[in-house]
Amino acid sequence: MRIAVAIPCYKVTQHVLHVIEAIGPEVETIYAVDDACPDHSGQFIEKHNVDPRVRVLFNPENRGVGGAIVSAYQAAIADGVDIVVKIDGDGQMNPALLPRFVAPLLRGEADYTKGNRFFRPESVQGMPPVRLFGNAVLSFMTKLSCGYWNIMDPTNGYTAARTCVLTELPLGKLENRYFFETDMLFRLNTIRAVVKDIPMDSVYADEQSNLKIGKVLPEFLRKHAARLWRRYVYNYLVRDFNVGTLYSLCGTMLVLTGSVFGSAHWLNSTISNHPATSGTVMLAALPIMIGIQCLIAFLHYDVSNIPVEPLSRSLPTPPSGNAD
Repeated sequence: MRIAVAIPCYKVTQHVLHVIEAIGPEVETIYAVDDACPDHSGQFIEKHNVDPRVRVLFNPENRGVGGAIVSAYQAAIADGVDIVVKIDGDGQMNPALLPRFVAPLLRGEADYTKGNRFFRPESVQGMPPVRLFGNAVLSFMTKLSCGYWNIMDPTNGYTAARTCVLTELPLGKLENRYFFETDMLFRLNTIRAVVKDIPMDSVYADEQSNLKIGKVLPEFLRKHAARLWRRYVYNYLVRDFNVGTLYSLCGTMLVLTGSVFGSAHWLNSTISNHPATSGTVMLAALPIMIGIQCLIAFLHYDVSNIPVEPLSRSLPTPPSGNAD
């Protein structure tokens, strides 16, 4: 299969040439995407690069890491490439790991692979505690909103994808900036693509992160909630109506009924100074307890409902042409 590497280039002139040099001969094409970089990364690469595999792409305006990768995806699809590996240009991702990421795709075991820095305890020893905690929280939120309960480290940008699967996605609608990796997982789940984690170590050099937790946290919460709702509606109401749907609907109705009934009688007893009878308390508590059991059963069903059959096995190789 034809393998390409996509490198988003934004303020990475100190590292990107070393990254390109470390990419092995199994790669046919290297897409270096200058995302309207103020350091003119694209021109820097064209001037100093000696690797004939490199093709520099220029975005007319800054579109963020998502916009840069989408540009590379579209170029790879147009060129008839089979697998695209995304590696950052700041030196944090070891190109020598590339065979590990493409191996499950070559064997037909997965449609999309991504790095996981949490697989081995030793690999997180150099990770700042704030990042460690933040990634753990984001991982759980992503499991809820995207449905891939078998993965960790959702913000990890070291990824590999089959282009035949990428053609099934609305690439033009993907998030362009910090939410790109999570939105990618959400879109992959809607087409039932198989995603697999690849263990890797974390590396922190002299780069500076532009991600401000306090600024993006409300946005992340809102977007996770929106995708959770969309995933539920699509998978449990529109695409299918299954036992998970029954568990979730019955559980929600029972919890709400018990909560409203109990709150009304508690308020009435507070105003009248007459305590509620034991029967009234049971009538409020029993639906809540049964409802919680139903919601737990729904969660168990959702966890066991992750995609297991790779989509790429049933898809033809995409013809040359641009993706929407």
